[in-house]
Amino acid sequence: MPRISKNRKKVESKVDSNQQYSLKDAAQLVKDITFTKFDSSVDLAVRLGVDPRKANQMVRGVVTLPHGTGKAVKVLVLCTPDKEQEAKDAGADFVGLDEYIKKIEEGWLEMDIVITMPAVMAKVGKLGKVLGPRNLMPNPKTGTVTNDIGKAVEEVKAGKIDFKVDKTGIIHASIGKASFDSQKIYENAHELLQTISKLKPAAAKGTYFKSVALSSTMSPGIRIDTKSIAG
Repeated sequence: MPRISKNRKKVESKVDSNQQYSLKDAAQLVKDITFTKFDSSVDLAVRLGVDPRKANQMVRGVVTLPHGTGKAVKVLVLCTPDKEQEAKDAGADFVGLDEYIKKIEEGWLEMDIVITMPAVMAKVGKLGKVLGPRNLMPNPKTGTVTNDIGKAVEEVKAGKIDFKVDKTGIIHASIGKASFDSQKIYENAHELLQTISKLKPAAAKGTYFKSVALSSTMSPGIRIDTKSIAG
């Protein structure tokens, strides 16, 4: 029988896998059961009562987390020369066009978000096979294809994230760090859940929030009472 570590015993003594916790209680509990030596990410997993294979039940959106993700987001802006200074002033990490398109084609992927403008989408579009599977392809629906480059960069740096239900009906999103106080974790999680709630497809019938779980890196999931996320 494998030996159970002290930290694992502490976790198991604090979390009842059969219990559903309020979102506020879970926000505190996730801190109490995180014992990694690094600053763990705090993640939310939301299983929805939708069929993502049907276009009219796809759930996708963007949300600006009140306290950011706690992660330094590297932003690449692909734009025309007249927009380069605007992107740099807003805090973009990488700015250019043809040279970065070539680098990406050669395998360079040292960015977390790609922002571009409509005028160069014809060039950027050929990167779809590389960026698409990694969820990095710019999309007007998420605000990453825009002429307001500076605003888009500032929003991403401030904590704007995009999310999308996967083929199993689950939305996974990182909503902070274990070093955040519990109120910040709660407020970030609440903001995301409220945004998802507003995006409920008219075609989705029955229970919308099937299950919600909060966890940190290497911690078990804490089941959330879905009644506690309303309002």
